[in-house]
Order: sequence, then C-alpha cells, then structure tokens
Amino acid sequence: MSGRGRGRGRLLWSLLLPPLVSACPREDPPGIAIDDPVLDPKTCEECHPTHYREWLGSMHAYAAEDPVFLAMNARGQRETNGELGDFCVRCHAPLAVELGLTTDGLDLAEVPQHLRGITCYFCHTVDAVEGAHNNPLTLSGTRTLLGEIRDPVDTPAHGSAYSPLLDSDTMESAQLCGTCHDVVTPANVHLERTYAEWQESFFSDTDPLSGGPAVYGLRCGSCHMGPAIDGPVAEAPGVRADRRRHPHGMPAVDVALHDWPSAELGPALRAEQLDAIALQRKSALCASICVSPGDPVGSTVDVYLHNEFSAHAWPSGATQDRRAWLELRAFAEDAPVLEVGVVDDGQPVSAVDDPLLWQLRDFIYGADGQEVHMFWEVARVEGELLPASEILSPMGDASTWRVRRFTIPDATVDRVTTRLRLRPMGLDVLDSLVESGDLDPAVRDRITTFDVPPTVLEWTPDAAETFEVYGACISSSSVCGAPLVGAPTP
Repeated sequence: MSGRGRGRGRLLWSLLLPPLVSACPREDPPGIAIDDPVLDPKTCEECHPTHYREWLGSMHAYAAEDPVFLAMNARGQRETNGELGDFCVRCHAPLAVELGLTTDGLDLAEVPQHLRGITCYFCHTVDAVEGAHNNPLTLSGTRTLLGEIRDPVDTPAHGSAYSPLLDSDTMESAQLCGTCHDVVTPANVHLERTYAEWQESFFSDTDPLSGGPAVYGLRCGSCHMGPAIDGPVAEAPGVRADRRRHPHGMPAVDVALHDWPSAELGPALRAEQLDAIALQRKSALCASICVSPGDPVGSTVDVYLHNEFSAHAWPSGATQDRRAWLELRAFAEDAPVLEVGVVDDGQPVSAVDDPLLWQLRDFIYGADGQEVHMFWEVARVEGELLPASEILSPMGDASTWRVRRFTIPDATVDRVTTRLRLRPMGLDVLDSLVESGDLDPAVRDRITTFDVPPTVLEWTPDAAETFEVYGACISSSSVCGAPLVGAPTP
C-alpha cells in the first residue's frame, strides 16, 4: 500500500472510534472524531489569532475556494470521464480527501468549510513524507499538533510536540512544503517543479559537518514564512515570551480572485497579500540593459535577466499557466523606434502579434504536437525560465543569465525602458475555461498584471557605465552589477 493509503487508512480507522477526552494534554486518545474542534481553524484562532488571520489571507486557506481550481477540476473530470480522480483535490483540500469526504472535488460545496483548503490541522499533524510529488504526506490522526518548538509546553487545547518537518531551520521542512509544490501528471509529465528546482540549486546545500542546512541556504519557510518574529506564539495567560513565530500568510504570486472569506474582510486580506508579494519581488531578479553602436549604423540593445534570490526557477509553480514577459521601449530623440511586449490590460499575451516577444514560461503540447491549455492534455513541456544558480560563487553563476538582443538598424537610441510583467494566470487559459462553461467571466477581470521592480529600468547614455564586451550598461542595483564575466552574449 502507498504512503498515502496508509495515512488515510489510519485516519479513517480512528474516526470510527468514539471521541475521548484525555486528562493529560500530551497523551493522545486512540481516535479523533470528525467533529473534534481541533480540526477547525477557528478553534486555533482562540489562542493564535495572528496566525489565523495571516493564514486566512493565504492561498492555503483559499485553495479549495479558488474558482479557477474549481473550474479546471470540473472540466478535467468531465473530459477524462472521471479518471482524474483526486489528482487536484488531494492538494487543494487534502484533509477532506484524508477524511473520505470527497474523492474528486466535485462535491466540495457539501464539505464543511473548515475541512476544505490546507488547514492548520493538516500541516501540523504530518508525521511522514513518503515521496517527492503530489502530496505524499501521511497524517498522525491524533490530537497532538507538531511544530518547531523543541520544548513545547502542555496546553488544554491539544497535545504538542516537536517535528523537524515543521522547523524552518531544518532540511526536512522543505520536504513538507516541496512535495505538494511538485506535480507529476497522470501521464507522467513533470509539470510543476518548484521542489526539484530548489533541490538542484545551491540554496539546498547541506553543511558537510553538521548535515544541516548550509549557512547560505534557504528553505521554503525562509522566504514564504519569514522572517521569524521573536515573542510568544499564543495569546493566553502564562505563555512564554522567549519564543519565535513565523508569519503564516505564505505569499508567492497568486491572490484570491473574489472577496474571501467575506465582502468585509476580503479586500483587506487581499491588500495584505499584495503588499507581501511586492516585498518579495524587490529582491527576486536582477536586470541589465546594455546598448552598443550598430554595425555599421544604428543600435543594438541587449537585455540581461538573472534569477538573483529566488531559491527556485522564476517564475515557478504552474508555469504553463503563468504569463511573464519583457516590455521594452526604445527612443531616439523622444521618438519611439522600437516597442516589444506592449500588451494592453485585458489582452491575452498569446493574442499579441509580436515576433520579438520574450516570454518566460512553459509551453505545453499534446500528443499530436499541438499547443494545449489543460494539464491532463500534456505530453510535452518546452519553455524558458530563469533558473536558480546551482553553484555558490562570489562572482555568481554566470551560466544562469539569460539575454535577448534587439537590433535597431536605422536609429541611434538615447533612451531605453524595460519592465518584466507578470500575470499569475494567463487570460487565454481563463478564456478557454469561460468558453467551456466552467468559469464565470467576471473572474477574468480580477487578474492583476504586476511589474517586477528590479526589471523596471531606464537606460540613458549619462546613466550608463561602459564595458569593453557589453557596451554601455545600467543594472538594477550595485549588488546585481553589469552582466558578469562569462555570462552569455547574444
């Protein structure tokens, strides 16, 4: 039996037993009832209100409410005649699957709200990771909640114990997060590779002496649940203050597409998520613009992009659905002489007739070689992402730079602007779901187009520094610098 089967069987078996109340908080009853308050995040809010509010605004809380997930799952079940099974819902509502409340996600509206999404109980009772993809996690099925505190105190609410899987300072913690954020399709296509990308980067290096994380390493929680905050982890009398807690908003790229969980609270939570996402993007990438005289006349513009501090590829996750592209405008005496990647709001990137368009994404193809939109149709993946560096070097990993050259044959440019633009979900994907009748058209209007701050640059001759190889260059920061020696040339 698979690890998932063993975990689910143990939890389901425990649900058949009557709920017991332990006199000692650290002793687990032999079973947990499906209506046990410990399964409900609202129960956690009583002592952990800050954690709860942060989590409520996260995509973990929203995972089973996301209209795009619901639409894609409905269409996938229909088009595969149900063979998709629990492939989607096992990550979007894992506790509901573990409890046997859904097998395909089509009936999530009938599942109690507190058992949908990725809940407090689900993450904090994982006791084993038995694979590398598609949520291979097993749950203890007990009332003991696991965390990073090595000497937890007893509480009347639940048992408490330490687990390296919940400790962001350990390598094991990356397994807990990463194995859900790494997806292999039923057709055995490695479609989402965030965990694998991290494993291939120097950020996953271990210390050769201790076996723990290298001092320069990063785990998932380092960026998505950091930085840690000193202070008590609960609000209750007598709680120790010499602790640290991690933010539970877990920002990345996606945000709620409707006012979740209510019209009153939803806008504030969305704004908080957007602020956290914007903060992350400030250090994610590095960019440079280099301009050289044309041969024999005109100008050449080289744009370099580099994944600076993302511990995985950029973009990552559902890169077949995301849309990231470069917008470039070049001017000569204030007259535009070249425009690339200029996409109107509300316009799908795929609808732009631009042979110079530079996209950072995965393209997916069916068995017949035709481009497709839906993951169950995928037989092959091709694309270009910004990889995370595999080696740590004071000069950086020059092989991870990516460059595009734009030739302007009949003008000497005196100003160039760039910005890398990002949509969490491609409008063409949403249009396909609308056309199939699975998605409300209003959802499309909620998709935001972001600018990635380090790539928002303006080149002028006065601002540039001249290099023998690269020409006159500007870069997003002094830390980034001009393209490193050894970086690819166009």
